[in-house]
Amino acid sequence: MKRWIIAATAPLAVLALAIVVPVFALQKSNPAPLWSEHQVAPAAPAPPPSPWVQLARELKPAVVNVSTKRVEEGRRRLEGSGDEQAPFNQFFGDQPRRTVRSLGSGFIVNADGYVVTNNHVVDGATEIKVTLADGRELAAKVLGRDPKTDLALLKIDATGLPLIALGVSTQLQVGEPVMAIGNPFGLEQTVTTGIVSATGRVIGEGPYDDFIQTDASINPGNSGGPLINSKGQAVGINTALVSQTGGSVGIGFAIPIDLAKPVLTQLAAAGRVERGYLGVAVQRVTPDLAKSFKLEGPQGALVASVAAGSPAMNAGVKRGDVIVEYDGHRIARSDALPRVVAETPVGKDVALVVVRDGKPVTLSVKVARLAEAPERVVAESNTTAPLGLTVQTLTPALARQFGLHESAGVLVRGVEGASPAADAGVQPGDVIAEIDRQPVKSVDDLERAIDKRRPGSSTLLLVHRNGGDFYIALGS
Repeated sequence: MKRWIIAATAPLAVLALAIVVPVFALQKSNPAPLWSEHQVAPAAPAPPPSPWVQLARELKPAVVNVSTKRVEEGRRRLEGSGDEQAPFNQFFGDQPRRTVRSLGSGFIVNADGYVVTNNHVVDGATEIKVTLADGRELAAKVLGRDPKTDLALLKIDATGLPLIALGVSTQLQVGEPVMAIGNPFGLEQTVTTGIVSATGRVIGEGPYDDFIQTDASINPGNSGGPLINSKGQAVGINTALVSQTGGSVGIGFAIPIDLAKPVLTQLAAAGRVERGYLGVAVQRVTPDLAKSFKLEGPQGALVASVAAGSPAMNAGVKRGDVIVEYDGHRIARSDALPRVVAETPVGKDVALVVVRDGKPVTLSVKVARLAEAPERVVAESNTTAPLGLTVQTLTPALARQFGLHESAGVLVRGVEGASPAADAGVQPGDVIAEIDRQPVKSVDDLERAIDKRRPGSSTLLLVHRNGGDFYIALGS
């Protein structure tokens, strides 16, 4: 099973093992050397340093060590009568608060002491210290944090510092060489090189996932360090790796610098980030869903729900619309929409093109400000084939019993193993609210709709799951 690991760590203790060689073995023989002590090799001109050697020499002074201190609450003694909890309290009884220290990386982007790092490096820290390449250890304060993009901006009291220029991550090419600098496992000023393995990676870290994947070694402690291109510019901020063991296996991820630039600008100016808000939950358009919604192919962002009173609702966006263009930006995939909406100035009127019943419709929407509550993103589903379900009409009492927010629809109690419904992603606990765009309020409604299916046609379900809405297309 894969493990996603944020690259921050505690210092590594390095153990050295010595090999003991018996003295008599060294005294057994004393052969003559193969060379003359008076022989001197002719002087040769030193080769010029490679570009990476030169870049490492110039940029390492701008990469810093970020150490933090956190205070964690201890466990409370288990409550119980008599001595029934005694065997457990000796292990899990009252424990005092403890101090936890961790290490990460960062890099200087302004000579007056502005340092970029990851939010998870400093989140919850009661004390932050930045160690410069020249050995100075300075207290740092957080100017602002943005958990949604895992970015933080620190300030230290220093001037005239070396810095790293910011590049353009949108110009990165797969296969392009890159260099990571940081403090893996607490080992300061470590440099690794590799290539850009992929761009636009979505790894489930948030609504604005758009990671650069690289095989340059990124390990715990590298978090917040720069990913450098061959021009010596920061094109990414190292943040995560995927590993079975906790160490690098050549799959590391960095936040694109073009995603970070507007965030860091707002953090420096106001200490927080203001984002645009549309008010829709969207999902990926699969080939089967594309057929169901009369699209030419799997493209755009399928609207699974529209928030009440949101800019999208006021503009006339409807559930089942497929957003294919936003403010002049073509939306090829659903994960592109949250990013372009977030970057839109609050109050701006933008044109929104949706496909509705197979025809393009242009709407005008006034973008609002995103509140602190994260915008809900609906999970993707695979789709195929006919039904194989055990269902029950949902009643208010049944909804309370299962802790469901919905009080009407059809509750899925079971899914046949290896059935087409299971392959499509239908799960026990799902609530079917619509079938083929028509409301479903009972099992009878569902059965009548299934009986009306034409041979070879697909069926479109609207499903509630874990507080979210999304579509599933069941093929013929």
